[in-house]
Amino acid sequence: MSGRGGARHRGYRRRERTDTGPEYTKPSRKTLENSRSDRGRGSMYERLRWTPPVVVTGPLPVPDCPYCGKPIKDLATAVADKHSDTPVHFDCIIAKIAENETLEKEDSIAYIGGGCFGILRFTGYQNTPRFTIKKVVEWENREQRAEWRKIMSDRYSTT
Repeated sequence: MSGRGGARHRGYRRRERTDTGPEYTKPSRKTLENSRSDRGRGSMYERLRWTPPVVVTGPLPVPDCPYCGKPIKDLATAVADKHSDTPVHFDCIIAKIAENETLEKEDSIAYIGGGCFGILRFTGYQNTPRFTIKKVVEWENREQRAEWRKIMSDRYSTT
């Protein structure tokens, strides 16, 4: 056994260097300091500069609800109308659905996501409420996104 770590460890064998030929020129110290180098591969690259996104300023539009006629102050809680894609108060839609549907004692209306409302029937005890969806009412058009939603998303998600 040699003094280099026993039988498990082989000695290091030097390879021939390929960067010493006549066509190789060593980069100067200034070029190495000014640019970033990928030490794993030994190549040089330029880092892209970050440009901040353009932030839209100014007040949001305050449209009127087509059902109650009052202005919609919080446009983020509005839902698009299924016929005209204009914003409508959330509570006005629930009232409109309650007018058109017959609700029993255990039923209630809730937003279930994706532009759909559901008529839910609650069963069980007060501590462990369970529900089933009796009917799904599709309110917003899934294929077409309302124009006022694009304005909202440009204001809130800038990156």
